[in-house]
Amino acid sequence: MARRMRERGSDGTSYVSPLVTRNASVEMAELFSPRRRTLEWRRVWLALAEAQHERGLGVSAAAVRALRRGIERIDLAAAGRHERRVRHDVVAHLLAYADVAPAARRVLHLGATSMDVVDNADVVIMRGALVRVRDWLVNVVIALGEQARQWRTLPCLGFTHYQPAQVTTVGKRISLWAWDFARDLEEVETRLARLALRGLRGATGTQASFLELCRGNAAKVGRLERAFARRLGFEQCEPVTGQTYSRKVDGAVIATLAGVAASVHKMANDMRLLANLREMEEPFERGQVGSSAMAYKRNPMLSERATGLARFVIALSQSAWQTAAEQWLERTLDDSSNKRLVVPEAFLAVDGMLQIALHIARGLVVYPRVIASRLKQEIPFMATEQILLEGVKAGGDRQELHERIRRHSVAAAREIKERGGANDLMDRLGADSAFGCVQLERAVRPEAFVGLAPQQVDRFLREVVGPIRKRYRGTPRMEAEIRV
Repeated sequence: MARRMRERGSDGTSYVSPLVTRNASVEMAELFSPRRRTLEWRRVWLALAEAQHERGLGVSAAAVRALRRGIERIDLAAAGRHERRVRHDVVAHLLAYADVAPAARRVLHLGATSMDVVDNADVVIMRGALVRVRDWLVNVVIALGEQARQWRTLPCLGFTHYQPAQVTTVGKRISLWAWDFARDLEEVETRLARLALRGLRGATGTQASFLELCRGNAAKVGRLERAFARRLGFEQCEPVTGQTYSRKVDGAVIATLAGVAASVHKMANDMRLLANLREMEEPFERGQVGSSAMAYKRNPMLSERATGLARFVIALSQSAWQTAAEQWLERTLDDSSNKRLVVPEAFLAVDGMLQIALHIARGLVVYPRVIASRLKQEIPFMATEQILLEGVKAGGDRQELHERIRRHSVAAAREIKERGGANDLMDRLGADSAFGCVQLERAVRPEAFVGLAPQQVDRFLREVVGPIRKRYRGTPRMEAEIRV
């Protein structure tokens, strides 16, 4: 049976999460791996033992040395054998650690309860995952900023209700995506700044076991906890806890990830719409097949994948809040099975979708001629107000000119919709002597309709993207790995 368990999945007979095989980076998947979880548990045990040794609380130097030597000697199969016998995962791993550090067996886990190990380790892992999400976001914002700068002045048709509206610029549209991601970055920064260890709190959060260990000296308990926290890279612990830290912490983190998912979904959906219009596309790899039947197709498959992952994460956020709401008094165990799924999978999915977002941002394909052609089809209608004003300035009657423009516009719209023809409104107005004094070609220049869009892009780059670039100057350039 044990051998079957070890081999299950290696021959393709068992479910393997596509979040790992198709989406998340190797680094994010490693953060939530069984080995990493075990290692972080051991680091918690070691930090506790070191702090206890320094304060003369019954842990010898030999025990600490043994724990240090054994920390990387992880045998998950051995832990599994212990768990099948004791039916308790933390105890099983405690025994497996003691097996490789026998000199520490007598004092390992001294004064602690399971959540002193699990919750603190979970916070450490969550911090590492948030840092990785932060770094992806920094790279996405910078990449979109570069695209916004490149296309800041290129006029394009704006849409409201997915109907032609006023003119904007391609760069301004990209800056909208970038601003959403910049907001997400602020949220991630907030979560990181507020993230605290659970601390050393014991079975119900009262620290009774540690107070006993410190012979009733409350100040010594505080110093022990602070020393423990610093060894794990934290300056603060939760002010109060039950047996666990409040699951609202998880809810807030997953909500932040859901916000990232919403930003990805928005950008990816826009890309899908623009791909249909042939104005903009995601990168299409050499040799990539768009359809098994229609060889000519260039489906926006990455954007579609990203929107699917985004919906998954948005839905997960509800589960995290339900878990926080369901906790009874000092603790109930129904959080555990849910938390083991929701937290890792939310991070894995966000990691995957941000890789897609970065890949698209860096490889964005823009088709200026198609964009100009669509504008040419729609802009004559938008120019009619300006033409009316120019006609009145030239001495025309406003009411008469308005009626003539209305009749010509209706006729031009009929030509487009009923006959499939081009927009000939300018030709109709040009043939009407009432508009002989109006410079019609000047009236339909797209640049005249973009308002302050280019300047808005410049200000956004200066006031938002610039400070992010400066603040994260040392952040590595992330490289997206897009798998099938």
